[in-house]
Amino acid sequence: MHRPAAAFFDLDKTIIAASSTLAFSRHFADGGLITKRAMLRSAYAQFVFAVGGADHDQMDKLREFLSGLVTGWDVATVREIVADTLHNVVDPLVYDEAVCLIEEHKAEGRDVIIVSASGLDVVEPIGQLLGADGVVATELEISPEGKYTGEITRYVYAEEKARAIRDLAEEAGYDLAECYAYSDSVTDVPMLEVVGHPFAVNPDKELKKVAEQHEWPVLVFSRPVGLSSRAKVSRPTLAALAVGGAVAFGGYVWANSRKRPRGV
Repeated sequence: MHRPAAAFFDLDKTIIAASSTLAFSRHFADGGLITKRAMLRSAYAQFVFAVGGADHDQMDKLREFLSGLVTGWDVATVREIVADTLHNVVDPLVYDEAVCLIEEHKAEGRDVIIVSASGLDVVEPIGQLLGADGVVATELEISPEGKYTGEITRYVYAEEKARAIRDLAEEAGYDLAECYAYSDSVTDVPMLEVVGHPFAVNPDKELKKVAEQHEWPVLVFSRPVGLSSRAKVSRPTLAALAVGGAVAFGGYVWANSRKRPRGV
């Protein structure tokens, strides 16, 4: 009996050309959640994230910064701001090539899952916008009063991404040898190693070395295009995007409740 398969996508700098959480900082400031000074710090963190390789040290610093930033935020307000500004913030950042791949995998009958170190309350609406079948994302502790405590109950990062994929494969019956994974960062090597078809997307220096060693294909995504504008743009295929190599879960949340992967 043929077992189902999935395509697992990192989010930041793989599907979108930025940090998904930091991209909303101006709107969080407009909503009274952060000060102008904190917004400037967010902009600086966004710049560092964009130009630097997301190594373990940098990701740890980003995690500490974000957990401190959101402490005391009202969760309902965060969700409302994300919902109200989602198209304006995320639409211009989405790589057209990534959306093409998502569409291609869905056409081939694979489930599309976003696996991200960003917070669930940001990632889940983005997953819905992109038509993903589900998301796995970092979970923040919420107080009885409905505010973030600053504690992270599950950090979906590095080996935890691989663990989440293995757990989900067991739940849904995915054949990992037939699954795909995409990421830009060396910190996601465990995620890429767990599937049969790993791809490095705009890889940082260290991931590029690993990809070369393992002969993983390297994809170049360079066109952030608004989703509403995509009909005007020619759409590349997976084979056309490959420039190197042979083209070859507690906390799980469905981003699209109308469609559950087979076997769940």
